[in-house]
Amino acid sequence: MLRLPDFKFRRPKTVREAAGILADEGPRAMLVAGGTDLWPKMKRRQMEPRVVVGLRHLAEMRGLNGLTIGANMTLRELERHTMLIERYPAVAEAAHSISSPPLKTMGTIGGNLCVDTRCFYYDQTYEWRESIHFCLKKDGDTCWVAPGSSRCWAVSSTDLAPVMLALNARIHLLSKDGDRAIAASEMYNNDGISYLAKRPNEIVTAIELPPANGDITAFQKLRRRGSIDFPILNVAVWLRPAKDGKTIEAARIAIGGITSAPFLSIPAANALIGRELSVDTIHAAAHAARLDSRPLDNTDLDFSWRRSMVEVWVRRTLEGLKSSCRPTRG
Repeated sequence: MLRLPDFKFRRPKTVREAAGILADEGPRAMLVAGGTDLWPKMKRRQMEPRVVVGLRHLAEMRGLNGLTIGANMTLRELERHTMLIERYPAVAEAAHSISSPPLKTMGTIGGNLCVDTRCFYYDQTYEWRESIHFCLKKDGDTCWVAPGSSRCWAVSSTDLAPVMLALNARIHLLSKDGDRAIAASEMYNNDGISYLAKRPNEIVTAIELPPANGDITAFQKLRRRGSIDFPILNVAVWLRPAKDGKTIEAARIAIGGITSAPFLSIPAANALIGRELSVDTIHAAAHAARLDSRPLDNTDLDFSWRRSMVEVWVRRTLEGLKSSCRPTRG
């Protein structure tokens, strides 16, 4: 049985107190809300904080206030929230796709947006990793995916991040030095170790959604099973229909689960803008997304097959939105 290592648990009364603890403890400290990612990785000694700062009890980070989602809102709450289902279905769909019902009652949106990258050589027990002399991401000096590389190629495994990129949401961060907000597209680095652009002493406190204004969204996920599994690929789409209800005024297509960071496929979006959402337009956008994708060869299934699935899944996601392109705004 894998057991947690020794650590000190801190339970701050406010998020600002939590930020102060994080600043004072430095690299020794890590944050936990639902713990669905941190606790298993501590058991496998992938993460070894000496101090764990609990956030789950902080009411100021819970709930949905207008268009601002508290980072402690659980995945279960997201998938069931009426406003999200009606106006931002991609958010509810992505939350619904994550893990299993028991874990969705624990996992939070803040945790999923910051979830660790994964890789065949990293997601193993301590003894397994020790047998290969560890890897660049933890305890070693070699990336076994690309031994000649100076960077880590672990893959992003968040499902909600592509949705936030597609929506152009803003991420609110708090540290001992103050508050700031960044676009979701600025949150992620294409690096398996330094995969978050947020500073180590910052806490994700909230996610601010833009007004819907008649925009339409969708999310789809490819994985081995219908639940529990991490994404092999995920796709999030945001479309703004023109007032005539026939053409696309603006578009964003985000792709995740294939590289170290989710990304916006600009060529795929450009293939839609100013055009009707016809069969030919959808195929052009899906093909552009495939050409724009470079899946890494260190997670589930063959990377070349996963690249071909980018085209299939973008096409399916857009096909599901054809009937939604109407002149209504509100």
